[in-house]
Amino acid sequence: MKALILAGGSGTRLWPLSRKNYPKQFLKLDNRMSFLQETAERLLEVVNPDDIIVMTNSAYKFHVMSDLAPLFDNPTFNIQHSNLDHRVSLNTVFHLLLEPSARNTAPAIALGVKYCLERLGCGRDEVIFVSPSDHIIKPVKKFREYLRKAEEIAKKGHIVTFGIQPTRPETGYGYIKAKSRERGAMSHEPEVMSFLEVERFTEKPDAETAERYLKEGSYYWNSGMFAFSIGTLMDELEKHEPRIGGMLEKSFDDMLSGFSHMPDISIDYAVMENSGSVVTIPMDLYWNDIGSWDSLFDILEKDERSNAKSGDVIVIDTKGSMIIGDKRLIATIGLEDCLIVETGDAILIARRGHSQKVKDLIHKLKIDNRKEVSEHLTTYRPWGSYTILEEGERYKIKRIVVNPGEKLSLQKHHHRSEHWVVIKGAAKVTIDGRETFIHENESAYVPKSTLHKLENPGKVPLEIIEVQNGEYVGEDDIVRVDDVYGRI
Repeated sequence: MKALILAGGSGTRLWPLSRKNYPKQFLKLDNRMSFLQETAERLLEVVNPDDIIVMTNSAYKFHVMSDLAPLFDNPTFNIQHSNLDHRVSLNTVFHLLLEPSARNTAPAIALGVKYCLERLGCGRDEVIFVSPSDHIIKPVKKFREYLRKAEEIAKKGHIVTFGIQPTRPETGYGYIKAKSRERGAMSHEPEVMSFLEVERFTEKPDAETAERYLKEGSYYWNSGMFAFSIGTLMDELEKHEPRIGGMLEKSFDDMLSGFSHMPDISIDYAVMENSGSVVTIPMDLYWNDIGSWDSLFDILEKDERSNAKSGDVIVIDTKGSMIIGDKRLIATIGLEDCLIVETGDAILIARRGHSQKVKDLIHKLKIDNRKEVSEHLTTYRPWGSYTILEEGERYKIKRIVVNPGEKLSLQKHHHRSEHWVVIKGAAKVTIDGRETFIHENESAYVPKSTLHKLENPGKVPLEIIEVQNGEYVGEDDIVRVDDVYGRI
């Protein structure tokens, strides 16, 4: 069995922590691993590392590599993107597919299927498990049993979905309507886990409809996870969405180059809602897609007054609230059932139960062209990160962290000069062809239009303060001449 992890989403339902440039799947909340790391680790209980294919986009390539690398020593990444086809590093293998454009889940899954057929040598009977990259599932041991049983069911020609028993009238999830046990394809084989035929899929309902679904008892939350054999999915795509099914007749390279022309459609619309081969396994375990701040509140540890707190937080006469702080002290008095999330450049304050409306807030921020929709003050790069400390007309101040052994590109800027001061570690600096080393409390100056490069030759993270000065200090004033990360 192969596992396809979908990690290209740019969801902002956990704004202001999750943003387009650093979305939910890479967040580490409550001292956890990132959601992507947890997903990969969970699947490694069932499949080998070289059976995992991660689907993402070019913007998140280094985030994925950075998250997966700690799971193994020196892993290999087979990276596939347009004309790009290469390996990075040695030993354990992960397969990384980079979508040329965002085209929804049906084209993404089809591309993953083609990769398995052509590059991994899989046959039509190979089972593929598709999983989002940002869910919480426990216990893992029980999930492993469901997954293995799903593989058995998928081999019989079914497309297997995983249904979650609703615990509340949730309006943020899609639902699966299962046929009754008398009418459905309930397995009678004692060694195979029970499953039910799917009568239909329904979109996110209003509150009244969700309440009815909960009372009827034959509806399950759609977890967004699927298992199917390659042959079954190919046949169903050919039948119900030939615009994608026909592309599977092409080579992987042709399919990749034509990816942007495929229809923008979800796998639910393309196949699940039309196929007669779909069944569901009702799962009896904890599942949470962390699709809202209310969902996150459910899993966080609470104090004696049911408050979930993170960061420098003081509460007085406050109960049933979630307060997540970054750097500032947050003090609350007399609050009840509230959500407060603070970052360096934004604060979200909402009533619990209303967090689904964050999407309305994001819509307004986009209309207003607010950069907070996409950007954090801290931006992650393949070599480390930088944090904007202060910015004004003609200047910008950053804290730059370069990981051990990493280096920035050889570059120049036409409109700004830079002054670097090392506050931790040692830096190897190349300015206009001249190499030198600067240490803590030492500095270097880079004039405008001068080629320069910054490296960390040491064993500890390098931290510097960078002061930019000039008529334009935007991030797009970078002319790269040489880059080990292939960003030229």
